[in-house]
Amino acid sequence: MGLAEKRVVKAFQEGTYKELESKILETLGKQIEIEVNWNSLAKDGMSHLYEEAFPKVYFFPLIKALENICADDMGKEAIAESLNKIVIEHKDNEGNTRAWSSFSGGVLTLDAAPTTNIDLVSNRAESLQELLENSL
Repeated sequence: MGLAEKRVVKAFQEGTYKELESKILETLGKQIEIEVNWNSLAKDGMSHLYEEAFPKVYFFPLIKALENICADDMGKEAIAESLNKIVIEHKDNEGNTRAWSSFSGGVLTLDAAPTTNIDLVSNRAESLQELLENSL
């Protein structure tokens, strides 16, 4: 990660990320660890996309899926009992919006290319909701 990427990631962490993190925790109704592997998300030469891409690729789908699941008491209880940590990273997934998430041992992992298929927010939200509901 070069200096340009570091600057944009830091600005995102100090601004938009704080709002998104608050929304996630508010939706969950409990405090959990959200671990973001920023180095894996930062791709050289792509920093101009981060402010738009990070929310659309990772956070908006996560919030939408959690809002849908937590829309009633049964969903809120199931999430509260099962979800202990969220990990956001980019390791292997290069754009598959159906296989971008996993849930095991109370840990939800989101693995997606940070600047690919940016506008497929609904697809990611639906697949994430399905994964979680089938696991709860």
